Amino acid sequence: MTDADDALAIAEVRLTPILVADPPLLNTQGVHQPYTPRLIIELTTEGGATGLGETYGDTKYLDLAQPLATALIGRSVTDLNGLPALAAEVCGDSSPSSQLRSSRGDPNAATGADAVDAGGLRGVQTAGKLRLSVLSGFEVACLDAWGRAAGLPVHALLGGKVRDRVEYGAYLFYRWAQHPGGRGERDDWGAALDPVGVVAQARRFADTYGFTSFKLKGGVFPPAREVAAIRALAAAFPGRPLRLDPNGAWSVATSLRVADALRDVLEYLEDPASGTDRMAQVAAGLRGAGPDGGRRRAGLPLATNMCVTTFDEIAEAFTRDAVQIVLCDHHYWGGLRRTRELAAVCRAFGVGLSMHSNTHLGISLAAMTQVAATVPDLVHACDTHYPWQTEDVLTERLAFRDGRVDVGDAPGLGVALDRDRLAALHRRWLADDGGLRDRDDAAAMRRADPGWTAPAVPRW
Repeated sequence: MTDADDALAIAEVRLTPILVADPPLLNTQGVHQPYTPRLIIELTTEGGATGLGETYGDTKYLDLAQPLATALIGRSVTDLNGLPALAAEVCGDSSPSSQLRSSRGDPNAATGADAVDAGGLRGVQTAGKLRLSVLSGFEVACLDAWGRAAGLPVHALLGGKVRDRVEYGAYLFYRWAQHPGGRGERDDWGAALDPVGVVAQARRFADTYGFTSFKLKGGVFPPAREVAAIRALAAAFPGRPLRLDPNGAWSVATSLRVADALRDVLEYLEDPASGTDRMAQVAAGLRGAGPDGGRRRAGLPLATNMCVTTFDEIAEAFTRDAVQIVLCDHHYWGGLRRTRELAAVCRAFGVGLSMHSNTHLGISLAAMTQVAATVPDLVHACDTHYPWQTEDVLTERLAFRDGRVDVGDAPGLGVALDRDRLAALHRRWLADDGGLRDRDDAAAMRRADPGWTAPAVPRW
C-alpha cells in the first residue's frame, strides 16, 4: 500500500446514540414520542480526515452498528464495494434484538404483507433491511471522510452534480399542541386537527421556508376528513403540488374513492393501500373507467416508500405497474451509491423518483442533498422532516431558501459537528430508562388513550 492508501485507512470509529426532541405528530400507528433515537457515526482515518454519518438509533440498529464499527478498523474509506459483504459477515442475517429473517430470497419475511415497520412506516421489516439502514450511515461517513481527505464534495465522488439547488416540500402533519402529560419540549405550532389547522401549518411552512409543494401525512382520520383537508389546501394554494400519504391505511376500494375525489388536485397519491398486491389492484383500478366513464388515472400516479424499499421488491412492483414513483431513502437502500443505482433502475422502467424522509438531523439532510444533486431524473420535490427538528448536532443548521437547499462544494458533506450539542443529546439518551430508546408510536398514543393498539390494515 502507498502512503496515500495508508492515510485513508480507518483508525477509529465512534458511535454516539442520542435522543432528539420530536413534536406530537400523528400517523396511522399513533403519535411520535417526545424524543426519537438517532445514531451519530464518526470515523477518523490514519491521515486525520474525519467523516460523519447518521441513521436510526433504536436498539436493534445499535446491535448491528457496534460489530460493524469494530470490523471497519484498518479498512480504507474508499472500499465502499466491500461494505455490504463486511456487514453481512459481521452482522449475520439477524440481530439478537430483531429476530427477523433476511429478506434476500424471501420477500415475505417477517410477518407477512400486512406487517408494518412502525418505526419507519416502510412496510415489512426484515433483518436485511435493518442491516442496510445501519450500513447507510457508515457509507455516508466513509464518503464524507474520503471527500475531506481529497478536498472534494461528496457529490463529486458520486459523479458530479447536475443541479446547484435541491427542492424540498413542506411535510404537513395532523398534530397535537403538546405531548400527553406535557412531556417533551414545547413549541409554538399549536394543534392541527382539521382543515383550518392544516392550512395554517402549510402557510407557516411556506412563509418561513419558501416551500411550494405540500404533503399531508394521512391515515389518521376517516378518509373523507382528510379529503377535506386536501381540498382546503388546494383552495389556499391553487396549482401547487399536493400529496397525501396514509401509509397503507386504506382498502383498495377506499383508495379508489379517494383517488376519484382528489385526482384533479393531487400530484401523486402515496401508499394508499398496504403491500404490492393491493397497490397493484389500486393501480389497475385507476387505469380502468371511472364513474363518469373516463379514465381514472389521468395525472394521478401512485408513489411508495413502503412496498419498494429494497432491490428484491422492484421486480414485482414494476412489472405489475403497482407504483409509478419510488420515494428513495438512502437510509433504507444502503447508502448514497445504492440510491443512484435505484435511480438508474427506475429510469430503465420509466418509473419516477423522489425522496422519502423520516425524522432526521442535518447530517442526513446534507447527505440527501448531495446525492439528490447527482440524480438527473429527480423532478418531484423531496420530503424532509428537518423543519420539525429544533435540535441538531451541527454547528450551523442547513438553510432552506425558496424551499431549496444549496448544494455545497465544500469537501465531504460540508458540515461540522458541534460536540457540546452532541454530548447533551447523548446525556439525554443515557438518562432515559429505556422507554424512549426504541421508537414506538403506539406506546406514545397509549399515554393519551390507554386502550390504543396500532390498527390493522386496511384501517378504512
